Formats: sequence, structure tokens, C-alpha cells
Amino acid sequence: MFALRRHFLNRAVRAACALATVCATGWALAQPPKPVHILVGFPPGGGSDAIARLLADKLKEPLATSVVVDNRPGAGGQIAAQVLKAAPADGTTLFLSHDHTISILPLVVKNPGYDPVRDFVPVAGIATFVNALAVSGGTPAQGFGDYVEWVKAQGGKGAVGIPAPASTPEFLVKLIGQKYQLDLVAAPYRGSAPMLADMLGNQIAAGVGSVQDFMENHKAGKIRVVGVLGGKRQAALPDVPTFDELGLKGFDDLPYYGIYAPKGTPEREIKRLSAAVAQVLALPEVRDQLTALGLTVGYMAPQQLAQRERAYTQVWRKIIQDSGFQPQ
Repeated sequence: MFALRRHFLNRAVRAACALATVCATGWALAQPPKPVHILVGFPPGGGSDAIARLLADKLKEPLATSVVVDNRPGAGGQIAAQVLKAAPADGTTLFLSHDHTISILPLVVKNPGYDPVRDFVPVAGIATFVNALAVSGGTPAQGFGDYVEWVKAQGGKGAVGIPAPASTPEFLVKLIGQKYQLDLVAAPYRGSAPMLADMLGNQIAAGVGSVQDFMENHKAGKIRVVGVLGGKRQAALPDVPTFDELGLKGFDDLPYYGIYAPKGTPEREIKRLSAAVAQVLALPEVRDQLTALGLTVGYMAPQQLAQRERAYTQVWRKIIQDSGFQPQ
């Protein structure tokens, strides 16, 4: 009798344990996946922010979770990069960045607080883009030559807005000043959005930024893009000459946008995220919207993005050394 009672007790215990396991498993499966945060190192309203919000909206479906843009502006993307470095390596925190934060900033800042190679993992390349010089509506300049002559008429001095210090735009401002014997000062902003606000308000006569920063207001006639970098004219700006045409050499290698995850993120998660980005970039409406922003869309797998990063870093290491710029 005692043995029989123990037998039934053991069966009851096993059944209860099995039920608890099933319930726990079902509860776990019922939990919604964690949202994915895309860090952006610049304020809302700029080119990087527009790209991130478009991708975030479209990535919700392939990732089967909500995707949120998290703006962490400041120091040319440095703050957002530091946040990524400290984030959990579980695929829930990503960083949308262009070349400045990844390839250039570590060369011009002594202690940026992160090392892209050591601290980040490439997820996917999105597109290449070009930088441009634009003038505000308050200047009479209709083209680049007009702008040079206008600055000379102001005593040869002028301020040119840039989205971040020690960036491609700053080096371009220096090169223009040297070539045309102008005393141009690069005025750094915390991103392209506040720079554009000052240009639209005629608080500053010119600015250098990515084409996507200027495109909307250029089309509206509120500012005028007068020159673009790269070896060929942009399809969205066929009447605007390249700086190569204008005699400014050395800026042919195009900057890029990429998505990164913290070091240590599992490879299977990187592959899943990268595949989702590739799926979104293949959508005609996404390609059309990014092209309209002045981007040349082209998905890059993680290894391709890493190669692009290395090559671009080498190009800029030489440009920076040749300019005599000292890391700060």
C-alpha cells in the first residue's frame, strides 16, 4: 500500500513538473521580441535621421518587432558610437553611421572613446553618397564661380557651415580656401539640421554637407547646391558640376552609410539583421526614396562593408596627413 501510494505521488510530481515546463515555455514564447533601436549620431531633421527613419519603418516586418530611431547627437556621432560600444551585444541596438564617425573621426580625435574595428561589427552597407557645397538664398550666387566672386567682394572672408568638426566638409572648406585664396572659416554645427536652419534663415551664407541634407530645400529653391564631390555628376543634380570639373582633386572616393552592432553580437544574429536590411533595400519604394535623397543605393554584406571601411580609412589617413592636421 505504501509503495502504491509513493508511485502515484511520484507520477503527480512528474506531471506537475511537466505542466510547469510547458507553461514556462509557452509564457516565454508568448513574450514579444524586444524592440530594435537604431542609434543616430545627429539630431532629427538631417540626412542621417531621414535614412534611419525610412529603414526603421520598413525593417519592422522582416525583423518581426518594432524598430525605433534613437537620436544621440553630439561630437560628430561620437556620443552615439560610445552608446553602441556599451550596448548589449544581442542585436537589439544598432548604429546607422556614415564614414565620418567610422573612418575619419578616429583619425582626428586622440581619444574618441571607441575603436570601430575593436568595438563594432559591420552589419550591412546601405549606400554611397556625395558631399556638396550649397549657398543660402540670401546670397546672389547662382553657381560656384559666382560664390567665389561674391566672397572676394566681401573682402575675401566668409564662414561656411559644416555638420561636424574635423570632417570631410571641413577639409573641403580648407581646400576651397587654399585654391581660390579665400579666407574661409569652417563653422561646425551639431549636425546638418541646425546648419540648414541657419542657412534658411540667412544666418550663414554657405554650408557643406551631404547631398541628401540639401536636396529638399534645393528643389524648393530655398538654397542652391553649387558643387558636388565625386567623379561624376549626380543624377538628381545633373546641372551641378563636380569639384573635379572645377579643379579640386582628391575627393573621388565616395563616402558611405553602414549599419553596425556591438562587438560580440552572435554571427547568426548579424546574418539575420543583414538579410533584413538587404530585403528592405530591394524594395522599389525604398530605393526610390533613398535615390531621391541623393544616395546611390547598394547593399553591402558585412565583410564588404568592413573592406570598404578599411579602404576609406586609408584614403583619409593620407588626406589628413598631407593637410598637416593634428589630432585633437
